[in-house]
This record gives sequence, C-alpha cells and structure tokens, in this order.
Amino acid sequence: QVQLVESGGGLVQAGGSLRLSCAAAGRTFSGYDMGWFRQAPGKEREFVAAMRWSGRSTYYADFVKGRFTISRNNAKNTVGLEMNDLKPEDTAVYYCAAGIGSYSTTQSSRWPSWGQGTQVTVSS
Repeated sequence: QVQLVESGGGLVQAGGSLRLSCAAAGRTFSGYDMGWFRQAPGKEREFVAAMRWSGRSTYYADFVKGRFTISRNNAKNTVGLEMNDLKPEDTAVYYCAAGIGSYSTTQSSRWPSWGQGTQVTVSS
C-alpha cells in the first residue's frame, strides 16, 4: 500500500479558494488511482473526485463539477485538489485515497489507502 499525507486545509470565506495537496510515499505511486473524499460532522464519507493512474481520466461528484479540479504529478508523488467558489456546505474533513483499480468506484470501502484528513471550513 501507499502512505498518504494531506495538507492545505484551512478556513476560508464563501466564494474563496483553497488548494489541497496529498503526498504519497511508495515506489509505485504512478500505478495507483487517486481520489478525494470528504466527511462532514454527522454524515457519511462521500466521494468528491478521482483521477486514473495515467492522469488521462477524471471523475467528479455532481456537487463539485466546475468548481473543483483534481490533478497529479507522478514525478513528485503528489495529488492535488483545487477548490474554487467554496460554499459553506463544502465544510468537511477532506481525505486523500489511493487504490489500484479503484477509479471506477465512489464507494470509500473500495479504496484501500487513506490519509489522515485535512479540515476545510467555509464561513458564510
């Protein structure tokens, strides 16, 4: 498995932007599909975005389409999530996830590797 560490969370006003980053440790990072999930208090963890290992395909939850962009740099073993036009309902702990062959699923149970999460708070 690959080890993941997120960074970049914080407090931002509605309409603002944040960029999350996830650093991965492991020699085979380039073979992993990468994803972002989030979990708000009292709610289940939900899918946000995913990128195939090749970087050629991306997939987004409907509620972030046009606002969030996932990216990856296989040379640096990092994956990012650019978040624009943030809304108070985007407030959650955001988690980076990795898995081989996980790209096609939004079920968190199908993603084997997880970071510790980073808090994003959007004020109104």
